[in-house]
Amino acid sequence: MAESTAKVKKTGLFVLTISLGTLLNPLNSSMISVALTRLQYALDLSFASATWLISIFYLASAVGQPVMGKLGDMIGPKRLFLTGLILVALSSILAPLVTSFPWLLACRALQAIGSSSLFPSGMTMVRSYITDGQAKALAILSVFSNVSAAFGPSIGGFLIEGFDWQAIFLINLPFIILSLLLGFYILPSDGKLSFDIRRIDFIGITLFSISIVFFILFLLSLEGDIRYWTIPIFILGFICFYVYENRHPEAFIDVSALKSNKNVLLVYAQFISINLVYYCYFFGLPTFLQQVRKYSEGQTGLIMLAMAGFGVLISPLAGGWIDRSGSKPSVLVGSISLMVGTALIFTIHDTTSLLWILVIMSVLGISNGFNNISMQTSLLRFVQPEKTGSASGLFQTSRYMGAILSSSLLGILFNKQMDVEHFHLIALVCLGFCALNVFFSIRMPGK
Repeated sequence: MAESTAKVKKTGLFVLTISLGTLLNPLNSSMISVALTRLQYALDLSFASATWLISIFYLASAVGQPVMGKLGDMIGPKRLFLTGLILVALSSILAPLVTSFPWLLACRALQAIGSSSLFPSGMTMVRSYITDGQAKALAILSVFSNVSAAFGPSIGGFLIEGFDWQAIFLINLPFIILSLLLGFYILPSDGKLSFDIRRIDFIGITLFSISIVFFILFLLSLEGDIRYWTIPIFILGFICFYVYENRHPEAFIDVSALKSNKNVLLVYAQFISINLVYYCYFFGLPTFLQQVRKYSEGQTGLIMLAMAGFGVLISPLAGGWIDRSGSKPSVLVGSISLMVGTALIFTIHDTTSLLWILVIMSVLGISNGFNNISMQTSLLRFVQPEKTGSASGLFQTSRYMGAILSSSLLGILFNKQMDVEHFHLIALVCLGFCALNVFFSIRMPGK
């Protein structure tokens, strides 16, 4: 314990080590947004098929986050963190070697499983070992995530132009190696291993996955021949999942706890809605810029800096504001900013200047800077400290559910035709969710 305490005194290196791991998820999310068009042509895919590279990553993450949160409670957050880094490294090495779309999907799933262990284990260590200025520490993690998201499209764009899509996987390795080296020496040692496989709810995971996969299949079929047969499978799977989880002592998702903690449930619901809107633009804008406005991958990456870059600037300011005034004001500002940015999408036309597009993307980036840190701190207000790992895992699951829904929406509207009118249709749907976000923000308990 004395050794662990001594290591934690190196707070800067402690936070840096965790940050280098947790940035891998947003880095790979942002790079794939620029790579979708290239992968369509390289692997001869429709846009709807290409969106499975998004959906499979987030589905595996949605499953992995709660499981990894619980696994971290059993084996220790440091062991889980280092194992996750190794899995991401393995997927990053294998992906450039594959020659078929199904194998690339498998590598994305492995990448997601590895990276899904990094956030809950990192959050557990921050919550356990940093007591003063915790919101500032969370803001630093958010800055690293936003920086990787900000530069991810630019890095991905230049890598694809200079090499090919394989390079966006190999670029992970320097971050992984540095985080591994620091993690061995900086992160506090775990206690005794107490692994019990019976605590992993494999039936619940299977039912959850079946429900989500068939729901996605139904959504993606709406633009063509509708797969009505997927609806009863989705409904039956969801009902079985709910009934089973409500009775299982080690549930994959603790349904009974969510029912008894209304504030936590609404935080998750709001975060799903926020990310549905944000990721529609995060993945939709690069494709729009490349296929409609005819910008190259590198140019698109630079343009995307306006969106994610403002999130980097806002996050530390939001963290300080939350320390002084609580989460609710920041949540409300983030929700309103997202609604304003969505409304401005309707002003984009074929001849709209790039400068105005950059202004709109900046507003969307500002909303993300407020929403990420304020929703995280809102969650921590409503959960007990010993539940931080599992709650943080489910929080990330909410993010991924929003991303899955956004990729499905893009697959429906962009699959056959990419133009301004279809982009406006996406904004119209998102405007309804923005109004819901503002409502959630107003009803959230204050400081």
